[in-house]
Amino acid sequence: MASTRCAACKYLRRRCPSDCIFSLYFPSNNPQRFAYVHKIFGASNVGKMLQDLPVHRRADAADSLYYEAHCRIKDPVYGCVGIINILHQEIHNVQCQIAKIQAEIAFLGTHAQSDQQLQIAPNLDPNFLAEQKGLSNSFDDSSTWFF
Repeated sequence: MASTRCAACKYLRRRCPSDCIFSLYFPSNNPQRFAYVHKIFGASNVGKMLQDLPVHRRADAADSLYYEAHCRIKDPVYGCVGIINILHQEIHNVQCQIAKIQAEIAFLGTHAQSDQQLQIAPNLDPNFLAEQKGLSNSFDDSSTWFF
């Protein structure tokens, strides 16, 4: 019967009852999982939290408790929040890079269009362009008001 004890009961050096609340979520093949959770939250508090939850949510709660405890042990000050802040900063940096690249693409696109227009314009007659704008390069003596 000693080999069927869960990691929690082994860690706490007690007999593992058949209805042990920890046995499904802290198996004996991963003792470090319960050690982290116990160090941060305490076995009694974890047991109470798991008992207060519906059975279908207990596995997710045990995983969350383990993840938070693991992060808290690695970073005692910030825990999971430190990782979340790092990820938010990375997202912000990538969004800034995307915005910068999109602006460069837009600038290069308008610059390429203006280059195309400049390449087309030299092929046109200057008098034609002036007439299109309502200007005339020719000087008509009959339209002058002085002699």
